[in-house]
Amino acid sequence: MKFATLLLMLACATSVAAQTPAPAASRIDIPYTQFTLPNGLHVIIHEDHSVPIVTVNTWYHVGSANERPGRTGFAHLFEHLMFMGSGHAKYGEFDERLETVGGTNNASTENDRTNYYIDVPSNALELALFF
Repeated sequence: MKFATLLLMLACATSVAAQTPAPAASRIDIPYTQFTLPNGLHVIIHEDHSVPIVTVNTWYHVGSANERPGRTGFAHLFEHLMFMGSGHAKYGEFDERLETVGGTNNASTENDRTNYYIDVPSNALELALFF
């Protein structure tokens, strides 16, 4: 019997909420600084000092839209190859060093972009930029 009462109360609350007009959408203002480095890299920086975490998020304007029909999956393949190491870190060392300082990383590929991000405590920013 309590379950039926709960459903009835939810149904009444839903019908009242449906009749209440939604508030007007408010504009979200996120302050940022942007500039382009001499090598052409476009940089966007947003600072939020409410938590001691920093994210380095690198976007490449390449994805599945750049592939030929019948020859797909390359953007996603290269996304995974980026985790295999670099001139600064051998295979496996990248994750090990990030995890040692409490960091994480991941990536994703879409139709028009591939991005890689690293989240680390703010005192490890130099390490995130090093890779």
